[in-house]
Amino acid sequence: MKKYEVKKQKQMELFEKGNPFNQPAKRINIVSLKLVRESSILYKKRRISSPEDAYKLLKEFLVESDRERFVVVCLDTKNQPTAINICHVGSLNASIVHPREVMKAAILSNAASVIVGHNHPSQDPTPSTEDIEVTKRLVEAGKIIGIEVIDHLVVCEEKYVSLKEKGYF
Repeated sequence: MKKYEVKKQKQMELFEKGNPFNQPAKRINIVSLKLVRESSILYKKRRISSPEDAYKLLKEFLVESDRERFVVVCLDTKNQPTAINICHVGSLNASIVHPREVMKAAILSNAASVIVGHNHPSQDPTPSTEDIEVTKRLVEAGKIIGIEVIDHLVVCEEKYVSLKEKGYF
């Protein structure tokens, strides 16, 4: 018998011995993860060194939208953008964002840090209580997994607010 078949047979024997309820076996998928590049853009500035730089980059992805969009910019150790992910598209005035969805792209992109941003279709960049709470959760999640959240920007067509500059984290 081949080595694989012996191993498989031993696994089944162990499973049958350890299954007092005589239930059918549960199928478990074996998976691999990969990041899929949908397109790319050229970024002449090469690195983000200020909230203004981040605003100019994020503006392309956010100002035309009639609904809230939450974007994650993944950065390398030199603050150079390596990937941009539209993490969530919400409604007219809300976007439900969970840290696992934000950090998923960062982890798969091998990001050292991230800058996140979202738009306010109302064109008022004043951060809501929810914006501040989400930012705090993202910063904490980032600390745990080792990916720093550098800033969170609320982006509108003519102006923006940096939650880091405002002292929210």
